[in-house]
Amino acid sequence: MSFNFRCRTVATSLLFAATLTHFAHANDKLVLQTTWVAQAEQGGYYQAVATGIYKKYGLDVDVRAGGPQLNNMTLLLAKRADVIVSYDLQVLKGIEQHFPLQAIAAPFQFDPQGLLTHGNVKNLDDLTGKTILVSASGQASWWPWLKTKYHLKDSQVRPYTFNMQPFLADKNTAQQAYATSEVQQAKQAQPDSEFWLFAKYGYPAYGGILVTRNDLLAEKPDVLKRFVEASMEGWKSYLKNPAPGNALIKKENPQMTDAVLAFGISQMKKLQLIEGGDAKTGGVGVMTDKRWEATRNFMVNAGLLNPATDWKAAYTTQFYPKNAM
Repeated sequence: MSFNFRCRTVATSLLFAATLTHFAHANDKLVLQTTWVAQAEQGGYYQAVATGIYKKYGLDVDVRAGGPQLNNMTLLLAKRADVIVSYDLQVLKGIEQHFPLQAIAAPFQFDPQGLLTHGNVKNLDDLTGKTILVSASGQASWWPWLKTKYHLKDSQVRPYTFNMQPFLADKNTAQQAYATSEVQQAKQAQPDSEFWLFAKYGYPAYGGILVTRNDLLAEKPDVLKRFVEASMEGWKSYLKNPAPGNALIKKENPQMTDAVLAFGISQMKKLQLIEGGDAKTGGVGVMTDKRWEATRNFMVNAGLLNPATDWKAAYTTQFYPKNAM
């Protein structure tokens, strides 16, 4: 065997080994931590896994379900998650406390949060004198906005314990609700009940936004760019044909039913939670300075945020065309 032939053979072997190594490590791994159990509100991410969208973008994304005992922000800062689903109010509070994080996309252009009332409430001005069931997190977010806008009183508030029976049993009671979940239960029990989406009345907050750490933005901007693009493609795919994502959701959460999933998707479409607002012109997931400033102003006026907080440090629009801002 000639020396040149042996050299070519060795070189070919090394090239083949390098190629195998490349493909073995082709997909960049990310952990996405959601806020709650697998459900339609996280459908776009499960869709991107189920249909291979993340793989198409060179990503291996581990979507982890959340729950009442999990603190997403803590998991992110402890580097146990790379991206979390969170809320702009929480991110702004994090910036106030000098947390090294930024929002990178807003799949939900509007917060699905709203209020359930009985049929005797014809508009939100009729809440005067009503008992309003509000969770602890609600009192630190939307309640100050609702109270100020409709001249309500803290004395009207009672704790919301995620049990709908007190609301159903009392016509003088209203309760917080998500457009995609409790509304279905209420309509089944009381068809004349009404749901009032706060976003329709000026509540400025985004819904579930994607948040990462500053170190990842600095070290892996391309990976996060591909993650945002793939996730938004997942959401568009889910709204068109949710079957693949729903199958994975039900596998992760066996208690989830087709009826609940179908209702959640119908509400997202009806209320244009994903494709409405600035997404109509800027694309699904877009964020704007105007919206962030509106949320900042609301929080400052409500005493929820230090006015000196650098609110523009809470997010980046680097993954969207500037002309969409």
